Amino acid sequence: MFGCLHTNMDIYRWAYKFYPFVSSELIWDAFQLTRDIRMIDMLASPYDMSSYGYEPVRVETVEGQQKYMRYQQEFYERGKPLRKRLIDELKFLAD
Repeated sequence: MFGCLHTNMDIYRWAYKFYPFVSSELIWDAFQLTRDIRMIDMLASPYDMSSYGYEPVRVETVEGQQKYMRYQQEFYERGKPLRKRLIDELKFLAD
């Protein structure tokens, strides 16, 4: 099962912390995922971003909760290959 959006944001955090042992391509890919997650995180919070053309994800409604869950699933799926790449690139440290 997928989970909290922030666990997928941690991919970027750990990739960045382990630079230069992690490729800049992976760091960039993880950053892009984190940027997209942060946008949804903000839209599902009390921040008013309507002046920027963004509609809130109204998690207080059933429809909003379902939309948020779809985002969680999407970000989890996008994060899986990045998580694997991060592990693969750091395996040499365990040897």
